[in-house]
Amino acid sequence: MLSKKTIAASAAIGAMALTVAACSGGNQGSENGGNEVTVWTLTQDGSQKEAWDAFVAAFEEANPDITIVTEERATDPHKDALRQAAGTDAGPDLYRYWGGAGLGGELVDVGMSADLTQYYEEYGWADVLTPAALQNATQYGGYHGVPFIQATEAVFYNKALFEQAGITEVPTTYEDLVAAAQQLKDAGITPMEFGGTVNWHVMRLLDSLIETMCGAEKADELTQGDGDWGAEPCVTEAFTELKMWGDEYLNEGFMAISNDDASQLFFSGQAAMTIEGNWFGPMAIDAGMSAEDLGIFSFPTGTGRAYGFGELLYMTPNASNPDAAAKFLDYMVSVEGQEKLGTAFSTLSVNADVEPPADAPLTQEWQAIVSEAEGAYINNDQNFSTAETTEFWRVQNSVLTGDLDPADAGAEFQKWRDANE
Repeated sequence: MLSKKTIAASAAIGAMALTVAACSGGNQGSENGGNEVTVWTLTQDGSQKEAWDAFVAAFEEANPDITIVTEERATDPHKDALRQAAGTDAGPDLYRYWGGAGLGGELVDVGMSADLTQYYEEYGWADVLTPAALQNATQYGGYHGVPFIQATEAVFYNKALFEQAGITEVPTTYEDLVAAAQQLKDAGITPMEFGGTVNWHVMRLLDSLIETMCGAEKADELTQGDGDWGAEPCVTEAFTELKMWGDEYLNEGFMAISNDDASQLFFSGQAAMTIEGNWFGPMAIDAGMSAEDLGIFSFPTGTGRAYGFGELLYMTPNASNPDAAAKFLDYMVSVEGQEKLGTAFSTLSVNADVEPPADAPLTQEWQAIVSEAEGAYINNDQNFSTAETTEFWRVQNSVLTGDLDPADAGAEFQKWRDANE
């Protein structure tokens, strides 16, 4: 059997074409009769890497004729590699990617994802997946991808820093959140951290502000329908609040650092809040935070909806051994596979029969957020096409840097949409 290996790809865009060409594609075969399954995924560290390696090892032990080859990249190089592999023979057998029309749907549209209906019927995956997770696979028509995680995002906060600032209650309204941020600032504590170089990190704040200022129905019209960004006063309000947070309550120099660097501010007790998903708790503990200091609450939008997104493992049409890949996917969503993955990637499982361990970080809090939610809104880079997302980020960043008045932001974005329909 071939040795297991993890390949760290270069993040340099100039070398990306060489990187893609060098990767072992899904249709290139292998020395063990074609039963090698290549998986492209995101960079994994700490508890995530341990969980993935244990999960793969358990699958290979049960299936000695199949070898899983894991190739890792950071978020943006991962996106670039898959987009460049589309339409070529250089792609993997399976790849981890997000749901939504603007990310997963983009690769579905260019033929990068195989319809897995026959395997859903063979293995009965639709019967074991949670409704929210399954929706991510059925949203394109047929079945594309098998859910890997269903992520819920919320405001993480440092309880010790809240106490230090004299904050005794978790914010339940947007006005409460702004007041808490001011209280933290007055105590000499950075209220909230973000890293601006990756765009999507700060976008979480803007997404939440659009939901807050516009309400659920209007927000959905704007992000998923034919709403007019230039005609809605709530859009101006959202961008105005974004600018206010950037000027008053985010970490100094946030536009020039990455999400990983910004997270260190939270881990080290230098920032009191951030907007992250249910994978973040184990990461914070891995980084040395005390579980007793970690807390979460839904961003108080007033709509009652939870914020989040799905990630799936998609199969490429050129997979060298689709049956072996499907067997791996089946193990991934099984009770045993989900227990091997544990809570390293998500506190809540995509398998409806799997309960999180009672001692997992923030288990009860996450379950309460999900069970009490009145629907969901998703990250806008999953609502929008890649080109639209790029423009959305340009407008977002221009507001934050002061190059665009918040009052003009909605019209600027709508102008681009109208010109690119």
